[in-house]
Amino acid sequence: QVQLVESGGGLVQAGASLRLSCAASGRTFSAYAVAWFRQAPGQEREFVAGIIASGDRTHYEDSVKGRFTISRDNAKNTAYLQMNSLKPEDTAVYYCTAGSIFFTVVRGEGDFWGQGTQVTVSS
Repeated sequence: QVQLVESGGGLVQAGASLRLSCAASGRTFSAYAVAWFRQAPGQEREFVAGIIASGDRTHYEDSVKGRFTISRDNAKNTAYLQMNSLKPEDTAVYYCTAGSIFFTVVRGEGDFWGQGTQVTVSS
């Protein structure tokens, strides 16, 4: 079992940066792919970025390419989402998820989910 805890959200102005963290319990974090999803009010949860277990491969949703960077530090059991040039449309609750198979994790079918952290970007 893996527990995921997100942190780092907040209220920022457009153009600012935030770094979200996803801290995992358990010693097998390095075996799991990780992804970030977000859900805005009244909208479905959507994929943002994913990273394989080793960290060598990443994948991004088109609207965040060039602005967001997903990374991980397996020694610290933590994944990150660096968000730059934030826009009001990035406002959402951001969730991290983990699972054994990268392609299922990025489809939203990860085995484990965090509780989410709110990101609000004002114009």
